[in-house]
Order: sequence, then C-alpha cells, then structure tokens
Amino acid sequence: MKNKIYWIFAILTITTISIAYGFTKFIAPKEKSAAMDCTEAAATTAASEFEPTIVNKNSAPAKAPKGMVWIPGGEFSMGSNVEDESLCSIKGVTKDAAPIHRVYVDGYFMDETEVTNEQFAKFVNATGYVTVAEQKPTQEEFPDAPAENLIAGSVIFSPTPAAVNLNDFLQWWSYVGGTDWKHPLGPESSIKGKEKYPAVQITYEDAAAYAKWAGKRLPTEAEWEFAARGGKTGNLYAWGNTLKPNGKFQANIYQGHFPIKDGDTGEDGFKGIAPTAQFKPNAYGLYDMAGNVWEWVNDWYSPSYYSELNKDGKTAKNPQGPDSYNDPNDPTEKKRVHRGGSFLCTDQYCTRYMVGTRGKGEIRSAANHLGFRCVKSI
Repeated sequence: MKNKIYWIFAILTITTISIAYGFTKFIAPKEKSAAMDCTEAAATTAASEFEPTIVNKNSAPAKAPKGMVWIPGGEFSMGSNVEDESLCSIKGVTKDAAPIHRVYVDGYFMDETEVTNEQFAKFVNATGYVTVAEQKPTQEEFPDAPAENLIAGSVIFSPTPAAVNLNDFLQWWSYVGGTDWKHPLGPESSIKGKEKYPAVQITYEDAAAYAKWAGKRLPTEAEWEFAARGGKTGNLYAWGNTLKPNGKFQANIYQGHFPIKDGDTGEDGFKGIAPTAQFKPNAYGLYDMAGNVWEWVNDWYSPSYYSELNKDGKTAKNPQGPDSYNDPNDPTEKKRVHRGGSFLCTDQYCTRYMVGTRGKGEIRSAANHLGFRCVKSI
C-alpha cells in the first residue's frame, strides 16, 4: 500500500519535471560497436550557420573569487543545428534549441564546478535553510491529492528490470518519501563521504537561495552556453566535435542499455553520479559542462524564445530569457531551463550533453541528477 501511495503521488509530481521526453522507441540490445558507430555518426550538417566567436579582450577586473574562473564574455552563435534527440535518428525534438542566433554577453565569474554537497551544507548550516524536498507538500499545491499522499520527498531514477518502450518515462522515475539533498537516493541513503559530489535534489528556488547567500546568482542561459563553448565556434561538445577523442569519454554520461538495472557499463569511469572535476576542464577552466548533473539556469523556458530573439537578425545583448514560462506540453507548469545533461544522458534517449541543447524543469521539482552552479557579475 505504501508503494501505491508513492506511485500515485509520483504521477502528480514527476510529470512536472520534464527532464527528458518520452519517445516511441524500443531499446533492443545492440553490439557495442554498433552503438559506437551510431554515436560517432553525429555531425552538424550546417556548420556555416555558426559565425565566429568574438571573445572580449578585457582581462579579469580582479582576482577570481575562490572556486571561480573568469569568463571574458563576447559575441557568439548560440543554439544547436542537430535535429536528433538521440543521434540514432529521432528527428526534430531539439527544435527548441533553434535557430542558431547571435548573442553578446558581458564578462563574469563562474563556478569551476557544480555546487558540491560540502558547499551546500555550509549554506544550510549558516542559514537553517530547508529545501523544497524537505517540506511536506500542501493541499493548495496538489488539491486533488489525498492527504495521506502528501509526503515530503523527491524523485529518483529507478532502473527497470528489463528493456522497456521509451515512450513513458514514469517507468524509470519514482517519487520516494524522505528523499532530499542529504538523502539523494531515498531516506536510507547519505552524502557522507560525498562532500565533493554535486548537490542534487535541488529545486530552482533552492539554487537561487544558495546563490543569493553566496553573493552570486544563477547564470542566464546565454552566459551558461558562452562559458560551456570555451570561446570555440559551433562545436558539438564542450571539448570539441568528437564524443570520444582518442577513444576516451570526456564527460560522465550513460553507456549501455538505458534504463535497465545495471545497464550502465561505466565505460567513462563512473556508474551513476561522479565527484566534480573528474574530467579535463574546457578552455575556460570549467569542469563538467556536460554530463554528471543537469544545471539550473535563470531563464524561464519557452520553446520559441530563440526564434523571437532572432526575428530582427540583430545580436541579442545580455538576453535574460522570456518574460514568462511557456511549455505547450504542460501549459500550467512554471518551468525554467536546465543545461548540460546528466549521467543519465545516452545516445539511445537523451543526448543533451551536446553543448547547444536545452532541458527544462518545473521550478519546485528536483531529482537525483539535477544540481546547479553560480556566476558573479563584475
């Protein structure tokens, strides 16, 4: 009965996350070589859409705050011209990352890594802050939910026992009571010994509260992408155009049969979430700008925003995102943008570790693959 209660409540909450989309595609086991060929076939077919990145010449105005690096800002082509969500042929679902458009951002400092458990704990200890996942949901938030279903908790990835059709992501996500940033995989889990891991089970308002306390803020989507590109023009990934340079993965993503239990082979060195800074930084010294955990940015989500910015063909200066949220698939849900993908991103389902692509999430929803990093204006 307990599991049933959680499942009923999961239906009410998990659909608000929208971290990945459902598709009608069955995962059939395939040879490792075939999977690699499919992945390596990825290529942007219209590289000319990306005009050269023009990096500002100004040097950092001061010494970077501890744990941050200087991002000089400048003008660049933002977005993606890859139409596949999976590089194995699901077409058109990255349309919210098009068209490619010109953007200018001023310089700023940015956290080298996602905010870690250690850093978030200092914030909580200093302020007594209680995250959204630790708060009991109210009847006002979920008027149709029975009172006994209103249990503090959050969503965790729950692998399936066998291959499943990918058109229903509720099959591999579960709402579990007692889940929060200190217990990211359920009430019996712990972050002890994981001080350098990214803080997860973080909602937008949790991230914004931390940023304010730290004297920082969440990045705009444009700032995040400029930083991720590292001053380069039009690359598929934060490190270049090849997923595995010299045969080595450059980010913590999912290899194997998704979302099957023990399906992640850990070829990149990790099965599940990893500590921060386990792979080479990009050209600006930023770690984990792809994979590991999704990152909140400040912009409201709208699939048409890039088209709106591009209407007059002019360079958008320090864009802050649309004035309000708009997701035609969930018109009542208030969503902001996620960036970077996570350890669950795979060529079979979600390839949003590609630098120009986007995610989205309801502002009071969290999961065990969702965190954040901050920036600081000069």
